[in-house]
Amino acid sequence: MEIYTPRTYISQSKLEEHSGVSQGRYTLGLGQEAMAVTGDAEDVNSMALTVTHALLEKYKIDPNTVGRLEVGTETLVDKSKSTKTVLMDLFPNNTDIEGATVINACYGGTAALLNAFNWVESDAWDGRYAIVVAVDIATYARGPARPTCGAGAVAVLVGRNSPLALVDPRERATHASNVYDFFKPDHSVEYPVVDGALSQVCYYRALEDCYTKFCNKVDALNGVDQSSQGGSKDGDHFDADSADYFVFHAPYNKLVQKSYGRMHFVDARRKHARKLEGKNLFAEEKKAEEDDESDSPIAKEYLTKPIEDTYSDKALEGTLKNVSKSSYNTRLTDANAASKIVGNTYTASVFFGLASLVDKVGSRGELTSGKTAVVFSYGSGALATMYRLHIRDPTQSANETIGQGRIFTIDEMVKNLNIDQRLASREQVHPQELDLALETRARMHRGGAPYSPVYPTNGRMFPGTYYLNGIDSKWRRSYSRVPLDSEPEPEGTSTHLAPPMVLRLAKREALSTPVTGVLEVLTKSVSGTALDKYADAKARVACVITGTSAGMPYGDEIGKVFDLPISKNW
Repeated sequence: MEIYTPRTYISQSKLEEHSGVSQGRYTLGLGQEAMAVTGDAEDVNSMALTVTHALLEKYKIDPNTVGRLEVGTETLVDKSKSTKTVLMDLFPNNTDIEGATVINACYGGTAALLNAFNWVESDAWDGRYAIVVAVDIATYARGPARPTCGAGAVAVLVGRNSPLALVDPRERATHASNVYDFFKPDHSVEYPVVDGALSQVCYYRALEDCYTKFCNKVDALNGVDQSSQGGSKDGDHFDADSADYFVFHAPYNKLVQKSYGRMHFVDARRKHARKLEGKNLFAEEKKAEEDDESDSPIAKEYLTKPIEDTYSDKALEGTLKNVSKSSYNTRLTDANAASKIVGNTYTASVFFGLASLVDKVGSRGELTSGKTAVVFSYGSGALATMYRLHIRDPTQSANETIGQGRIFTIDEMVKNLNIDQRLASREQVHPQELDLALETRARMHRGGAPYSPVYPTNGRMFPGTYYLNGIDSKWRRSYSRVPLDSEPEPEGTSTHLAPPMVLRLAKREALSTPVTGVLEVLTKSVSGTALDKYADAKARVACVITGTSAGMPYGDEIGKVFDLPISKNW
């Protein structure tokens, strides 16, 4: 596995201060610590290029040994041409690669992974690797959802000789329904239409449905009868304490905490249902079950109450938090570590959780053969799947071909991921940069072509990062890579990210370089108060000549970026 997130980020506690909300609104209320932020120099194509190239380099994968490449994303830059086709530049001598781009909110990456699993286990498999890329830039309009932005990408190498294995493909369950909790019907903007309250309920419904089906399937595979009449003990049934670890889709960490509590609630209801079905228990066994149930901190009334009536019950929510707290700390804390400081990454979120689990637990030497991790992926609309991965020690196999005989280990993954150090090397920027970046991205999204990004690259991005060069007059995007020997500016020494403003010539005078004529500000994204914060940084604003002015004489200057000093007299 390989991860990528932009080098610049915002502290959630600083964002609380900047937004004027109560202390803890985002850090405690959402359970988040930071979020990645990027401007117009990165898009999903560039981030997918970055993470895929890094995967190939770090694990020394010959591009010719890849036979399937599929991308999951919901941050579309083109309604026809897929991100997968852009990635083909990394495979110049290999055109025989199956796969496309899969779309369904945050679920696309998981759909791509299941496709890869199925391909590797099918008769169509030719011995080559599959690569799955999950990549997104999470953006929201101003409002309560904006603190749940983020950006990131994860690339996963899939083959038969893996330390994380889907041993039995029957150990999974899916939920599919038609709901409008989160969707993007307006193609003129990046922002989604969100029903926050409904989205949380839909997440709960999908989780509970997947979890119940998953438990039943695992019990059946293990020969455990679902009713008390079959003679199976409660300890035989799969429950929220059965797996060593859980990994959840994490738009924000507080939702994961609440959702894991709901799994314990489902366990209590399933146990109660089995008790009611038991007709032939010995008296002492029946009495023991009744005593056990009477000791449960979950009030008996909740065990038979329609589950839809429990979603907004704060008293129950508090009880479930206490019931699941110890198990949560043991089974989910490590998986949630990265997402808490990267933010929401949509399709990549659940994969960041898996990478974080490998990095944290693996570095302690505790992710050993025989342990299991249950993964839950959710995408609005809605699609969700729960499946189980088994940790194992791969062995050489005589029937594996085209590079599949190579052995990958958890230790190698930990060494290459190195998540803590990589995230610690990021640059913290002022909370104002979030609004400025999103305003810039919004203008790029609706501004037409050609377009040249105004955000900085070298010195502000990690070495090896791909970035958007520009969009030409035919809407074709081109990309470059930050040199591997590039030195990022140390935190605290670099200027703020340029607060972009779009300008135009107010008078139709000849366009020259540098720009002459009278310019007027079209978008005043920097307020007077915010401007004061940039005064000590010799701030300059990147300007792009657009519209009618771009078609004037000297048109070959179209799309070039000009620097003008910021003046408080604007």
